[in-house]
Amino acid sequence: MASDIPITTQWDDGQHDGRTVGKIPTSSNSMPTMVFSMLNDLAAQDGHKVLEVGTGTGWNAALLAARLGAENVTSVEVDTAVHEAARKAIENTGLVPTLVLGDGADGYADHAPYDRLIATASTGEIPRAWIDQVKPGGIIVTPWWPEYGGGAIVRLVVNKDGTASGRFTRTAAFMRLRQQRRKPKHVREYMGGKPWPADGARSMTELSPEDIAGWLPMFAIGLQTRGVFPWAEEGEGDAYALWLRDTAVTSWATADYEPEAERFTVYQSGPRGLWDEVEAAHRWWVQQGRPGFDRFGLTVARDGRLTAWLDSPDRPVPCAN
Repeated sequence: MASDIPITTQWDDGQHDGRTVGKIPTSSNSMPTMVFSMLNDLAAQDGHKVLEVGTGTGWNAALLAARLGAENVTSVEVDTAVHEAARKAIENTGLVPTLVLGDGADGYADHAPYDRLIATASTGEIPRAWIDQVKPGGIIVTPWWPEYGGGAIVRLVVNKDGTASGRFTRTAAFMRLRQQRRKPKHVREYMGGKPWPADGARSMTELSPEDIAGWLPMFAIGLQTRGVFPWAEEGEGDAYALWLRDTAVTSWATADYEPEAERFTVYQSGPRGLWDEVEAAHRWWVQQGRPGFDRFGLTVARDGRLTAWLDSPDRPVPCAN
């Protein structure tokens, strides 16, 4: 019986080739339910031209080719080894779409315009090329992952004015586009080499780190915050310290979780009160009735600026900082 699970097919950009787990998964075959759900969001019809960003194993490209005809499908893959493996696998089906070795963030202008675009790598920014290469009224389906975490699939409709807008459809965890990966600085970089809590200002909170640890609250916080991300440092037993850091390496915060505690110790340092921002973002989400993924949406402006919204584009999500 087939399992509905994702399968990692490459670790560490191909630098790890053993049978054991590597450090970072860098290519995979998505779980079947996610593949078919995203294809359902894409809603490709007879005669549509589709661009896929992230060929991976080639399974998704082959499905699209079987549905639309190989001549209507173009798939771009950035990794040479992954591209070649997918090409060999797809050739065995007899349905061979155009397979391109290149930077998926650039799309593939030679076959534009497209009716549909589907990405199989998550993005924090929507590449301008994707919107430019899709016809007005066309659809872009892509995993979107805010800096804070808690990713989801967004279904964007391209408008005549070069903007795009649409709702999130479901939760999702995909690898980042390679061009948008970040390499966080170690916590010691934030404290200038001093031991924790360094110059952090101490306070107490009634918001438990556990209350903001789920995928949905992380997503809601991520929609409201900019350039901040969490990391959990294990303690004794079930205790841990939730670290918050900003991408500009100017500010940090910690919140200590202890089981059965009713109040939790917080330290913050830097020009941004990162815990204050996260707490305000969580408070707003609770005040809205803890809305799920499908009540949120995203609009991409002509200049690439992103605006998240709740229920409709005229209800923008507030910025916590």
